[in-house]
Amino acid sequence: MNPDDLLKLVSTEMPFGKHQGILIADLPGNYLAWFAREGFPKGEIGRLLALMYEIDHNALGELLKPLRGRPRPG
Repeated sequence: MNPDDLLKLVSTEMPFGKHQGILIADLPGNYLAWFAREGFPKGEIGRLLALMYEIDHNALGELLKPLRGRPRPG
Protein backbone atom coordinates (compact mmCIF):
# COMPACT_ATOMS: atom_id res chain seq x y z
CA MET A 1 0.00 0.00 0.00
CA ASN A 2 1.13 3.50 -0.82
CA PRO A 3 0.71 5.87 2.19
CA ASP A 4 -0.70 8.50 -0.19
CA ASP A 5 -3.64 6.15 -0.75
CA LEU A 6 -4.95 6.99 2.71
CA LEU A 7 -5.10 10.68 1.74
CA LYS A 8 -6.84 9.73 -1.49
CA LEU A 9 -9.56 7.93 0.49
CA VAL A 10 -10.51 11.17 2.24
CA SER A 11 -10.28 13.35 -0.86
CA THR A 12 -11.54 11.23 -3.78
CA GLU A 13 -15.23 11.07 -4.60
CA MET A 14 -16.95 7.95 -5.88
CA PRO A 15 -17.13 8.62 -9.64
CA PHE A 16 -20.20 6.50 -10.47
CA GLY A 17 -23.12 4.51 -9.13
CA LYS A 18 -25.56 4.89 -6.30
CA HIS A 19 -23.12 6.86 -4.15
CA GLN A 20 -21.59 9.03 -6.87
CA GLY A 21 -20.04 12.19 -5.40
CA ILE A 22 -19.53 10.71 -1.91
CA LEU A 23 -15.97 10.56 -0.58
CA ILE A 24 -14.65 7.01 -0.69
CA ALA A 25 -13.92 7.24 3.05
CA ASP A 26 -17.61 8.01 3.66
CA LEU A 27 -19.08 5.13 1.64
CA PRO A 28 -21.34 2.79 3.64
CA GLY A 29 -19.86 -0.52 4.70
CA ASN A 30 -22.58 -2.54 2.99
CA TYR A 31 -21.74 -0.87 -0.34
CA LEU A 32 -18.05 -1.70 0.11
CA ALA A 33 -18.97 -5.27 1.07
CA TRP A 34 -21.06 -5.56 -2.12
CA PHE A 35 -17.96 -4.70 -4.17
CA ALA A 36 -15.94 -7.23 -2.15
CA ARG A 37 -18.48 -9.94 -3.08
CA GLU A 38 -19.09 -8.91 -6.70
CA GLY A 39 -15.62 -7.67 -7.61
CA PHE A 40 -13.90 -4.31 -7.37
CA PRO A 41 -13.57 -2.20 -10.53
CA LYS A 42 -10.24 -2.18 -12.31
CA GLY A 43 -7.71 0.58 -11.85
CA GLU A 44 -7.12 3.07 -9.09
CA ILE A 45 -10.75 3.38 -8.03
CA GLY A 46 -10.98 -0.37 -7.48
CA ARG A 47 -7.75 -0.38 -5.50
CA LEU A 48 -9.02 2.47 -3.29
CA LEU A 49 -12.39 0.78 -2.77
CA ALA A 50 -10.65 -2.46 -1.77
CA LEU A 51 -8.46 -0.56 0.69
CA MET A 52 -11.47 1.23 2.16
CA TYR A 53 -13.30 -2.09 2.47
CA GLU A 54 -10.39 -3.50 4.52
CA ILE A 55 -10.29 -0.41 6.72
CA ASP A 56 -14.06 -0.52 7.27
CA HIS A 57 -14.21 -4.29 7.76
CA ASN A 58 -11.49 -4.13 10.42
CA ALA A 59 -13.05 -1.09 12.15
CA LEU A 60 -10.02 1.11 11.46
CA GLY A 61 -11.91 4.16 10.18
CA GLU A 62 -10.58 6.29 13.03
CA LEU A 63 -7.18 6.18 11.31
CA LEU A 64 -8.53 8.45 8.59
CA LYS A 65 -9.82 11.23 10.86
CA PRO A 66 -6.50 13.11 11.17
CA LEU A 67 -6.14 13.06 7.37
CA ARG A 68 -9.42 14.77 6.55
CA GLY A 69 -8.97 18.23 5.15
CA ARG A 70 -5.37 17.70 4.03
CA PRO A 71 -4.49 18.40 0.42
CA ARG A 72 -4.59 15.46 -1.96
CA PRO A 73 -1.18 14.19 -3.07
CA GLY A 74 0.14 15.15 -6.53
